[in-house]
Amino acid sequence: CFTDADLAGCLETRRSHSGIIIFCNRAPILWFSKRQTTVKTSTFGSEIIALRIAIEMIEGLRYKLRMMGVPIDGPTSVFCDNESVVKNTTRPESPLKKKHNSVAYHRAREACAAGVIRIAKQDGKTNIADLFTKLLDGPKLKDLCSRCMWTDYAPINKDL
Repeated sequence: CFTDADLAGCLETRRSHSGIIIFCNRAPILWFSKRQTTVKTSTFGSEIIALRIAIEMIEGLRYKLRMMGVPIDGPTSVFCDNESVVKNTTRPESPLKKKHNSVAYHRAREACAAGVIRIAKQDGKTNIADLFTKLLDGPKLKDLCSRCMWTDYAPINKDL
C-alpha cells in the first residue's frame, strides 16, 4: 500500500488531498483519492489522516480476503513519504504532542502493534500515491504509471 497527502492542495478551501493505492500480488486492486474533510496546518496531520484511511481500507480488504478463504501471512506493508509519520507510528516511545491528530495516530499505532501493517518510508520521488494527490509533469507521470503496470514486473510475451 502506498499513501500520500498533499498539504493544502485545494486553493479554495486549503484542504489536503489523500491518495492511496493498494496492491495485491503486484497488481493495483484498490485506489482512493479524495479531499480531506478538515483543514490541517501541518504535513504530519494530513499524512496521518491519509494513513488512517489506508489502514481502514487494508483491514477491510484483509477481512474480505479471509472470508473468501485466501490465507494472509504477515502484515501489510504501507509506504509513506513522511519520515515523521513513519517514526512516530512505529516507535513505542514517541509521544504525540498534537491532540487533534490523536485518533488517527493511535489507530496507526494499534494496527502496527497488532501486526496488521508495517509502515516504511518511501522516497517522495517514487511514491506511486503521488498519482492521486499532485499535478505531475509528463516524464514523472509516465514513470509512476509504469510502476503500476504488470509489464514492469514480468516480461511481455510478444508471441501471444
